[in-house]
Amino acid sequence: MFDGIIGYIVGGAVIGILARFLKPGADPVGWFMTIVLGALGALAGGYIAGAVGVSNRSLVWAIAIVAAIVLLFVYEAVRGKRPRPA
Repeated sequence: MFDGIIGYIVGGAVIGILARFLKPGADPVGWFMTIVLGALGALAGGYIAGAVGVSNRSLVWAIAIVAAIVLLFVYEAVRGKRPRPA
């Protein structure tokens, strides 16, 4: 049980870092949200890959990274620009 959770955390961190590196523009996202968005990207990418019948690990990772990049854009759009506190 914990093996799967730790795998998603580590995989989410790797996917999140790669997504932040590949996504253009500044990313004011902290490490925690990087891991969360990366793990959600991994879940979404795995689901999408399974739905379209992709079984190649490299392609599944690529789909997960693209899903994480999309989630970064969505997160930034929902979060919006907030004024800095004085």
